[in-house]
Amino acid sequence: MSAVVDREFELPSEEERARDRELLDALDQRQSVGEQYARTGEVPMPSSREPTMRPNPESAVERDPTPVRPLPQPPRSIGRRVAQVAALCAVLLVAYGLFSFWQVWSTGRSDETRPVDAIVVLGAAQYDGRPSPQLAARLDHALTLWPQGLAPMIVVTGGNQPGDRFTEADASATYLVDRGVPADAIVLEGEGASTYESLENAADLLGASVESVLIVTDPYHALRSRLIADRLGFDAYVSPTPTSVVTGTRELRRELGEAAGVAIGRIIGFDRLSGLTS
Repeated sequence: MSAVVDREFELPSEEERARDRELLDALDQRQSVGEQYARTGEVPMPSSREPTMRPNPESAVERDPTPVRPLPQPPRSIGRRVAQVAALCAVLLVAYGLFSFWQVWSTGRSDETRPVDAIVVLGAAQYDGRPSPQLAARLDHALTLWPQGLAPMIVVTGGNQPGDRFTEADASATYLVDRGVPADAIVLEGEGASTYESLENAADLLGASVESVLIVTDPYHALRSRLIADRLGFDAYVSPTPTSVVTGTRELRRELGEAAGVAIGRIIGFDRLSGLTS
């Protein structure tokens, strides 16, 4: 005969049975609990009986005491930064080049004629003692300045190519003397192979007695010539020839080249630039 095990069993109270009957009636009448609450105003109360299953304290998950830090933001791509810096440098270089070109163009179309200590005519090609059309245009402009009494002397510059019998300075001096300029008013610098060398040699020939000069050259060449003369210690001005034979697309190409020379020369020095391009 098996033993009867007594189990504790708590019967629902009258109040709970009444509430259960009401819920069943509401379901039979297809009324939701919400509808019944709206009709009677009674809120179904949860049973006060304890749950039959309790949480196992041994199964509780222990929390990690390590403090939580926010994830670091990923660094910006180095390649992107390099690209941005390169783009900025490119924009600045283009702006610098355009500014230099504008200066070359505007200086070539200005005339700074005034009294000075010497007029300097920069050399160009000559053919066996006869000035080329480009050099003749520069000398013709000097001949229009000379009668104005702007300076007591004219300095002509330029060396020669291997095999030439005459220098550019020789051809220029002969051209000016044949047109009425006194020979003793002409100073020859006949060794320079570049604008920088010619003006540097002229500074050595003239010495400290000549401080201001008026440079005669082609319009595209005016700005670089003045900047070089300024660097060599002259108080320099320019009077470009209005009859230059370098015009049109040739002049534009020369202006672009001069703009590059001016932009680079200002950074590395016109003496170094002359050495690199000679």
